[in-house]
Amino acid sequence: MTENNNHLTPKRWKISPLVPPHISRELSEYTPFLRQLLFNRGITNAESARAYLGAESPTDTNPFSLKDMDKAVALIREALESNQNIAIYGDYDTDGVTSSALLYELFDQLGHTPRVYIPNRFDEGYGLNPDAIQQLASEGIDLIISVDCGIRAHEEVALAKQLGMKIVITDHHLPGKELPAADAVIDPHQPGDPYPYKMLAGVGLAYKVAKAYLMAFPDPAVDYRQWLDLVSIGTVVDIAPLNGENRALVKAGLQQMRQTHRQGLYSLIQTSGIKIDQLNAGHLGFGVGPRLNAAGRMDSALAAFELLTTKDLFRAGALAQQLDNYNSQRKEIMHAIQDRVVAEVNVSDPETPIIISIAEDYEEGVIGLAAGRVTEGFYKPAIVGRLENGMVKASCRTIPEFNIVEALDQCADLLDHYGGHAMAAGLSFEISKLEPFRERITQIACTSLSGMELAPELSIDYDINLDKLKPEHIPGILSDIAQLEPTGTHNPDALFCSRNCRVAKAYCVGDGRHLKLTLGTGMHQFDAIAFNQGQWIQDMPAYVDIAYAFEINSYQGRQSLQLNIRDIKKSDCS
Repeated sequence: MTENNNHLTPKRWKISPLVPPHISRELSEYTPFLRQLLFNRGITNAESARAYLGAESPTDTNPFSLKDMDKAVALIREALESNQNIAIYGDYDTDGVTSSALLYELFDQLGHTPRVYIPNRFDEGYGLNPDAIQQLASEGIDLIISVDCGIRAHEEVALAKQLGMKIVITDHHLPGKELPAADAVIDPHQPGDPYPYKMLAGVGLAYKVAKAYLMAFPDPAVDYRQWLDLVSIGTVVDIAPLNGENRALVKAGLQQMRQTHRQGLYSLIQTSGIKIDQLNAGHLGFGVGPRLNAAGRMDSALAAFELLTTKDLFRAGALAQQLDNYNSQRKEIMHAIQDRVVAEVNVSDPETPIIISIAEDYEEGVIGLAAGRVTEGFYKPAIVGRLENGMVKASCRTIPEFNIVEALDQCADLLDHYGGHAMAAGLSFEISKLEPFRERITQIACTSLSGMELAPELSIDYDINLDKLKPEHIPGILSDIAQLEPTGTHNPDALFCSRNCRVAKAYCVGDGRHLKLTLGTGMHQFDAIAFNQGQWIQDMPAYVDIAYAFEINSYQGRQSLQLNIRDIKKSDCS
């Protein structure tokens, strides 16, 4: 049994109240079950229900509403008309890779092959860097377009301008107090930006650039909607909110992907064991995305970029297999780091408000994933970093109660670089600053989290008695649940709970990390899987309360209903 399974923080179940009669009447065209699901998501009238179920965007999607979009389009037009050399500078994660692929294909189809530069995570780190800027200048690049990075790259932008290049920044990360002096800055978070929807991913902004250019300079041979598949992947994998415009974009992209003509994507979906006609947002987050991300984590993200853009059938297959192998290696390394951090915490200071673990032998490419798992297990912010050549490079993951970027802002004088979102960030600093940083960030966490009862919360849609759930009810339930897709951040999966479920069978899979169960009696038995909850096998109660989602499990050509258990509690009757 692996050590990491012994530290899961108990979750609080928040069961939604029943839909009030007056709202139920407003939603009368839908089944009672779907009415409850809609009400739980804040939908209280027929108009908003139709917009939600049709994934209609409630925002103005005109890309020229983004500040500086007119400048960016003019710069691109000038570069194309005068045959200037264009470089796309992307990040090495899936959002950056899909953004790079999107703009590469835009320019390629317009008759201009751009230079694509994606930095190596291990040699260069995140974002624009001076050496890369110098290299692009030496290659004769005239215009750099950043995607998913650059909003805090003041020195690098200044260097590019000094070397005679123009630069357009497109980034969805939070800017600092001042913007870099680029020729155009596209970021909905910048001061004075009127764009009504602020939560587009980096690939969403790249899509807006493509759409804006083709609106201003139409080309009958180029349709910007062809890139909705890339928008779906980057948006979901970057854990952007799946509400508003993002939800509309992802839903359209998923429909496109089910009949994809993108050879590399088709090969990757096949390698992931996903039935393409059943593809949903969860498959992107847990199947496609990790494999694309694995390229940049284990070697170079250029392999993922090539897979998305290649038209060669055999090359696509080889790259898909390569990324699948990388993903398997990534999981092994991540689990090893995760287990070490847990052991450190249990021995050193289990009561610490923020977990910090730095080591020379941590693999830089997976420290963010390990930090995420540690945060999930302890329900505390976590910083996991690698020490190399006197520098610490670290990744942060946090909980909703603690904004990590705001905390890092208070440590800025100790850091070389940092940036990210409220829930995740990256940073680097000299090893001599480790203890002062540890002390300050710990004090910030103590002050910020003082007096809070910290526990992860599960929002439960409905309390279901599994013993009374008949097989003929299942198709209708699954049909109603499917209408919530695409689900993800800010549009959660439908989640249910059931009490006093008899455990007919229980055993571990996945090297002891995961738990397989058969629940119920007689004809009312349900198969279930509980990921990362294998520790229950050590003292399995006879009856359990479970929080779960319904899903279809496909195995060796057969499909069956399965309960995906998110939390287990010992029943009162056990």
